[in-house]
Amino acid sequence: MTLREKIIPVLTVLAALLILWYAAVVFLNAPFERDTAARAGTTIGFADLVKNTMAQARPVLPAPHQVMAELWDTVVDKPVTSKRSLVYHAWITLSATLMGFGIGTVLGVLLAVGIVHNRAMDRSLMPWIIASQTIPILAIAPMIIVVLNAAGVSGLLPKALISTYLSFFPVAVGMVKGLRSPEQIQLDLMRTYHASGAQIFWKLRWPSAMPYLFASLKVAVAISLVGAIVGELPTGAVAGLGARLLAGSYYGQTVQIWAALFMAAGLAALLVLLVGALQSLVNARMGARP
Repeated sequence: MTLREKIIPVLTVLAALLILWYAAVVFLNAPFERDTAARAGTTIGFADLVKNTMAQARPVLPAPHQVMAELWDTVVDKPVTSKRSLVYHAWITLSATLMGFGIGTVLGVLLAVGIVHNRAMDRSLMPWIIASQTIPILAIAPMIIVVLNAAGVSGLLPKALISTYLSFFPVAVGMVKGLRSPEQIQLDLMRTYHASGAQIFWKLRWPSAMPYLFASLKVAVAISLVGAIVGELPTGAVAGLGARLLAGSYYGQTVQIWAALFMAAGLAALLVLLVGALQSLVNARMGARP
């Protein structure tokens, strides 16, 4: 497949989304313009209606060019040390994300190893791991924040623990599947060679689990970012992408809200790409074919 064949479908979908977005901007922002014209005792033509809906200060739905202008202003024009810079806020959220992702990855792998090698853990712990994800994160996040604050723990760790709560689950489930992926004939062959339990794990189970691990990590790193943002909401944080969302909500700054959402989406995409790059390096190290 040529580069042109790869790009054209993506650009086509992007153009269709932009057209739908602009149509929604006119539809959702038009009532305000009509009400304003009615209170002034005038009527507004369609051309002026479209023009005004694209430039409202506090629109119901901001236009794409408004969001892009806000992103340019807060990412490029503002110094990264400024509290109005999205780079500054993204770094604070990223710090909690990476800490939570690291803890969740280690916890998920350890739980998976224990579940695979211990029947009691498999039967007793696995159902509770699954049940833990039925609790809405918006309900449990304030509880974690309040309990840890009462214990004198604040700052980065409470947000990281919320990210851990979300990220350990896909890693644990994926690694359980991966560590159990070798076929019985492969296990029997290893035992025929008098391989020890550790040798079976490191020479067979662990390499077989790598595709499952990295697939889980891509999900976990993205959901860790969600956890960090959610963790900033109940604390009334003054920094972080969650804080930008809160400030935009308080003051009706929908353009600011959408810019923060796009920044979060871009950050999540970057993290997933980094995990994918790490996967390529590991695969090359293991001698996998491209």
